Amino acid sequence: MTKIGVIGLGGIAQKAYLPVMAEMQDQIDWVLCTRNPDKLVNLQRQYGFKTAVRTVPELLAQKIEAVFIHTPTSTHATLIKTFLEAGVHVYVDKPVSDNYSEVKALYQLADERHLLLTAGFNRRFAPFEAQLVTQQQPAVIKVEKNRANTEQPVEFAIFDLMIHAVDTALFVGNIQTNEPFTQQYQLNSEQGILQYCAITIRTQHQLVTASVNMQAGANLEVTEVQQPTGTQRLSNLTELATLTTSKTQVQRFPDWTPTLEQRGFAPLIRAFVAAVKDPAHPNPVSPASSLLSHQLCQDLTNSSLANN
Repeated sequence: MTKIGVIGLGGIAQKAYLPVMAEMQDQIDWVLCTRNPDKLVNLQRQYGFKTAVRTVPELLAQKIEAVFIHTPTSTHATLIKTFLEAGVHVYVDKPVSDNYSEVKALYQLADERHLLLTAGFNRRFAPFEAQLVTQQQPAVIKVEKNRANTEQPVEFAIFDLMIHAVDTALFVGNIQTNEPFTQQYQLNSEQGILQYCAITIRTQHQLVTASVNMQAGANLEVTEVQQPTGTQRLSNLTELATLTTSKTQVQRFPDWTPTLEQRGFAPLIRAFVAAVKDPAHPNPVSPASSLLSHQLCQDLTNSSLANN
């Protein structure tokens, strides 16, 4: 049975990953890792996981083939390097790092070692989001990820929230890394706290905008795709409206569809596990596309620093 580690058992792991992993115990031997002994005991009891350790050396001693990293962003680079150098495939929550040079070096290391380094861009695997991707590139794409009233430092907000909007816009627009485009950056902040930011990308046939508003009065995530045949608008990953001159059609998930399926976490976890078990499966989040998302967010951050 494939043995996979899970390090960092905080909120994101408990809400988005462990419930899915628990259902896969018939095919995966999960090894939990955290320094908190009480948390280990409680999570083992809750989900029935058999093996748990408290340190990275102990986790590596379990001879794991892959690892899920759900620790704070500041720890990502060191942990990823440690596991890659030990010959372990890596899945990591986005961002891989908030330093593009580190991201590039880590992907290069993974390539040299013929290992997976997969960034957790779950929106790509949300069923309605994926449904927006078509062979014919849409003319206009808008992705907004807004918060009601949240105060976060510029760099943190860009790599925590904005990177989702950027990656989704590139994914839905099917923008290739070798495709020529121009980009513009907008950013407003007060005393280092992000108010609003946006990236506008122009290709030969498309206009793509990704934005975050931290003072929007409501928490809302919208992807809008405009084509001559109609406009599609996806709200909060769960409601897809198709608008034409004659009608509006709204799709929603059946009531029994699990939230982690709707939001793409479950499909992404399964895709990474499949790639670990069978080298014929590609990296579910291609390194080139992930690098582009990180690079644009780094450029946006740099534009903020240049204007201050």
